[in-house]
Amino acid sequence: MRVISIFLWVMVLGGVLLAKNPPFSLYTLNGEEEGHTLLVIGGIHGDEPGGYFAPAILAQYYTIKKGNVWIVPNLNPDSIMAFKRGIYKDMNRKFAHISPKDPDFDNVVRIKEIIKDPKVNFVVNLHDGHGFYREKWENSIFNPKAWGQTYVIDQKSLGDVLFGDLDNITKQIEMKLNQNLHYDFHTFGVRNTQTRFNDEEQQNSLTFFAVTNLKPAIAIETSKNIKKLALKTFYQLSSIEVLMDIMGIKYERGFEMNLEEVGKKIKEYGKLSINENITLELENIRNVINFMPLKKGENNFIFTHPLGKIYQSKQGYEVFVGHQKLTLLKPDYFAMECDIKDMNISLDKQALQAVKFGAILEAKEQFLVEGREGIRVNVIGYAKKGVVSEDNMEIKLDWIDGNYSLDKDKKIFRIEVYKGSNFCGMINIKKETNAA
Repeated sequence: MRVISIFLWVMVLGGVLLAKNPPFSLYTLNGEEEGHTLLVIGGIHGDEPGGYFAPAILAQYYTIKKGNVWIVPNLNPDSIMAFKRGIYKDMNRKFAHISPKDPDFDNVVRIKEIIKDPKVNFVVNLHDGHGFYREKWENSIFNPKAWGQTYVIDQKSLGDVLFGDLDNITKQIEMKLNQNLHYDFHTFGVRNTQTRFNDEEQQNSLTFFAVTNLKPAIAIETSKNIKKLALKTFYQLSSIEVLMDIMGIKYERGFEMNLEEVGKKIKEYGKLSINENITLELENIRNVINFMPLKKGENNFIFTHPLGKIYQSKQGYEVFVGHQKLTLLKPDYFAMECDIKDMNISLDKQALQAVKFGAILEAKEQFLVEGREGIRVNVIGYAKKGVVSEDNMEIKLDWIDGNYSLDKDKKIFRIEVYKGSNFCGMINIKKETNAA
């Protein structure tokens, strides 16, 4: 799975340049055996991380065996990165009416079409809400006006529509989840907003749009008062799994469903590929990477993580996963007109092997880059007096200054390759974790 991230999109209307929310991603997990289709939508509100890390994990680590799960983890990309409810105002109030000039217009129109797709049998919209819902008033946190820890329905049922008994379905999820809480006061409840009759504001929401188009839909709201992101994400994923069971969707996941494992998955940020000649491992990356070779014009950033994005600031290129800023790439601009795509490298005195730019290699102690005519090799953090190109020489990893590593543990180093004034590419050398 790959996500191409560009921060600022623009459109021109009436001669005026307007901001435009970038497109969201759609992941389709289709089982080998036919079955029902669940659409999971996250990230409509950018300050509700339980609502977007859960679908990101779902997209990456689940395999569907029967039926289908379609996943939108980042419906509102710019607001997620800004960690704001909606930097272009509340997207979840734009499903009844939206102006073509609205920065959210394209995303709202597109998700409407996906919701209406004949294959979609059920829609889930993921949120974090304030407080803890209770049917009776207890205090300012536990009360009937709270949204946290609720399964929200707009009405009890959709008549004869498949999976249309929303009240019964949410009560099944509620009963199951309340048997597996980390704290007793995290109890879930079902909240019926009776939108058509009692809640004019909710009539502009995504779930009400779905039910008016005869698509069963609910919102899952974990509490913002739960500070552990892993716990909120655990509750979201657990709720989705119960719903998949109800729908007859069979699945496998690549981890044990517990708080510790969910926490680990949240922090697996994956990799970032830049211009197809650089790869960065994002877990444990340094807060700032200086002199990153980039193009002066548009650069191609591709993340393996569904929530990966780039924000170009005055300081450089800020790398995000969700709302979490991982590093700042301070650019060193180069032309990249280079006709070579790989270099021959020996690891720990073994035979030379052709290694493409963007690769990440592991070595125990040392490496050697074979020289090429007209090509200059620069091992960042290593210097030897009088040496212009650091090729055809055994370099021990311990000789490289750890302050120039790509990671905080000082184990990953970069080999940069140039042809004249052109940057060709980068290969990373990683000291094996079991190496002394």
